[in-house]
Amino acid sequence: MEATVNNLRKAVVGGIAALAASTALTACGDAPDDEKSGDSGEKTSDFLPCIVSDAGGFDDKSFNQLSYEGVKQAADELGVEVTEVESNNDNDYAPNLESLVSEGCDTIVTVGFNLAAATKESAAANPDVEYILIDDAADGGDDGQTFDGKPDQPNIKPLLYNTAEAAFLAGYAAADFSETDVVGTYGGMNFPTVSIFMDGFKQGVDYYNEQKSTDVKVVGWDGTDGVFTGGFEANNVATQTATRLLDQDVDVILPVGGPIYQGALTAIADAGRDVALIGVDADFFETDPNTQEVVLTSILKNMKVSTYEAIMQAGEGELDFTPYVGTLENDGVGIAPFHNFEGEVSDTVVTELEEIKAGIIDGSIPVTSYLQP
Repeated sequence: MEATVNNLRKAVVGGIAALAASTALTACGDAPDDEKSGDSGEKTSDFLPCIVSDAGGFDDKSFNQLSYEGVKQAADELGVEVTEVESNNDNDYAPNLESLVSEGCDTIVTVGFNLAAATKESAAANPDVEYILIDDAADGGDDGQTFDGKPDQPNIKPLLYNTAEAAFLAGYAAADFSETDVVGTYGGMNFPTVSIFMDGFKQGVDYYNEQKSTDVKVVGWDGTDGVFTGGFEANNVATQTATRLLDQDVDVILPVGGPIYQGALTAIADAGRDVALIGVDADFFETDPNTQEVVLTSILKNMKVSTYEAIMQAGEGELDFTPYVGTLENDGVGIAPFHNFEGEVSDTVVTELEEIKAGIIDGSIPVTSYLQP
């Protein structure tokens, strides 16, 4: 990676910030190493919030971690402890939920669409327990493909994020930044919560081409299907998939699917040329210092805030089960600053992104997704 790192940008950190908007439980999965509980003082409430991760674990530097941080913040403010469990694979979801119910959890946060089926089954069997399901509508499909605003079980609160809007901005920025006029994306699996990033990204590139009369190409997503690793692990498949995209002259790459971005980091290091990375869910520059020399920006899902707010409501006995949809307008999604690339983006792109954001919010610039009202 030395050649790439030496050539990459060291500009002043800044940019488009305005756009950004426990007890350890051993069950079928492994509990995190770090102690994760409420404040060390006496409990001020009998409320017990709980959380179960998907296979990525709570230290994935992405949506599991952000969701846990939101629960932990709320628990600290409420003066209660958190009970949590990590899942190692799909087979852990149902047993882990059963274990949390047996622990007496009042509200259980389930992180990720992969837990949708197990969450709905547990919610049906335990109507007195509240569930907060992240990244799935729980209204007819186990992969989030439908959204009618009516969860199958009345005790499930869905937290959803229209990341197509933020990805549109990232796609526009990527098209403007690219010197090869080829940008790329790949995902873990072709689920709506993954492809929504890829599709919004492509829509942003297409909009850039319309506005600038250019022909920046997107490889890895054609609008309905694309390139996927088949899972969400940081393995050789993720690296090989990223390498195949870089071999097509891609110089800005968007991996979507938790830890699979680590494969892109390896591919970028091996490429021996300047390639920029776009993160997802969290601001990679902040959550993973290994990305700081290559991350152009990140597409943010502000899960920490929405999870925190939901747990605070639950702790006060006022959880509203109406599905939450994060948008640019309510700061539920956004894009991170350009950080080290601040001096490398064009002089006009920040202003243009601000105008585009306003257009998306007022509807004059349409962005389509399965979560569009």
